[in-house]
Amino acid sequence: MKLIDRYILKRYLGTFFVMILLFIPIGIMVDVAEKIDIFKEKEVPAGVIFSYYLDFTWYFGNLLFPIFLFLSVIWFTSKLANNTEVIAILSSGISFQRYLRPFLIGATCIAVFAFFAGMFIVPKSNLGFNELRFEYITKKGERNIDEVFQQINDNEFIYVSKYDPVRKRATNFSLEHFEGNTLKHKIESDWIRWIERDSNFRMTNYRIRFFNGDQERIYAKSRQDTILDFEIEDLAPVSYLAETLNFGELNQFIEEERQRGSVLINSHLLVRHKRWSIPISAFILTIIAVAVASFKRRGGMGVNLAFGITLGFLFIFFDKIFGVMVNKSTFPPFIAAWIPLVVFGILAFILLRYAKR
Repeated sequence: MKLIDRYILKRYLGTFFVMILLFIPIGIMVDVAEKIDIFKEKEVPAGVIFSYYLDFTWYFGNLLFPIFLFLSVIWFTSKLANNTEVIAILSSGISFQRYLRPFLIGATCIAVFAFFAGMFIVPKSNLGFNELRFEYITKKGERNIDEVFQQINDNEFIYVSKYDPVRKRATNFSLEHFEGNTLKHKIESDWIRWIERDSNFRMTNYRIRFFNGDQERIYAKSRQDTILDFEIEDLAPVSYLAETLNFGELNQFIEEERQRGSVLINSHLLVRHKRWSIPISAFILTIIAVAVASFKRRGGMGVNLAFGITLGFLFIFFDKIFGVMVNKSTFPPFIAAWIPLVVFGILAFILLRYAKR
């Protein structure tokens, strides 16, 4: 590796980690200011708060990773351009493509780090971060889950119209048992609640219907305590659960959710696709930033930084918009995860061709 390569690579990685060290404390201070009253009201222990912000550091860094990367490259590349170092490098006979090499090496280092962090470190942080939010911050009314339908095994399906995970109870419960394509019996109740001390379910206005051809038998009780072949947590498809699993656990979880007919399967698939797409974004954003910031412009570094902030937030905006589309509709998760990269990849190709002229 030539001296110029080591120089650029050192500045690339150094500026990136300085950006992280600069912006993450700011993010923590903003979050503290927003939640300090809640922490006081709920009397959250200091150790829990400390653990929360350790997890928040990884969550926030992973969320704004594209902006940190983009701004760091634009910042130090603009300084090179303003000091005419880029002109000196290119005037020495080095092609723009060769000049780009140390940037791509730096992007590879960051992409590898982002990949392993996203697969194994960030999921654990997401677990602690989301659990504290759910326990202390999310309002009770917002925790209720509507219209839950789950396949709990090869022969049985459950449904509730509303589930309260705090009280561990649900309304309008039904369990259908099939043998082949034939419905054999169906359990219904107005309410179902998990009784912790007895480790069983308590159903109010309990009814079980047995089907045999055209014949039907009904057995009813005002209250029935029983054991069923599922956990009460099965009624709560936690939307963030996929984000808390490492690579191997996530693949297994997705297969189980697919077999159960989970309504959140597309959201889980989107999480898996993003585990791969985020590291690849390091290369595309690096190329765009180098192409934009390598030459002097009227307005200097400020114009380049403004452009970088705008593009960085646009990237995150598109990422979030497509994520909402997956969660609220049948939009394919594969397209949602990769189309921002395709769009910005085309932009990178255009800007790179323009920079080579």
